[in-house]
Amino acid sequence: MPRQKKPRFVSGYPSISAFVPEGMQQSGEIILSIEGLEAIRLTDFEGLDQETAARIMQVSRQTYGRILGEARNIISEALVTAKALVIDGGTYEMRGRQRRRRRRGGRG
Repeated sequence: MPRQKKPRFVSGYPSISAFVPEGMQQSGEIILSIEGLEAIRLTDFEGLDQETAARIMQVSRQTYGRILGEARNIISEALVTAKALVIDGGTYEMRGRQRRRRRRGGRG
C-alpha cells in the first residue's frame, strides 16, 4: 500500500475554477490540481526559483519540480488539444491556517 501524500501548502483557493476554449469544438476536459496551479503561480507568474518556491510550499525541491512539470504538461495538453482546463482537487493545505484541508481529484 503506498504511503499517504503529505499536503502541499498553497496561498489560497483560485479565483477561477476552469478555462474553456472559445471558438472551437471542446474535446473534453482535463483537471489541474490546486497545488499544480500554485506551482505555476510561484515559478512562472511570481518568477521564483524552484528552491524558494519549494520552501514556500513546504515540499522538497524534487517534489516541487515534479508538481511543476506535471502542471505544465496538463496545461499544454489543454491548450494543444482544445480541452477545458478544470482547476480542482489535489492534496493541499492553506498556508497560515490551523485546520487541515484536503481534497482528492483525479487527472482526466
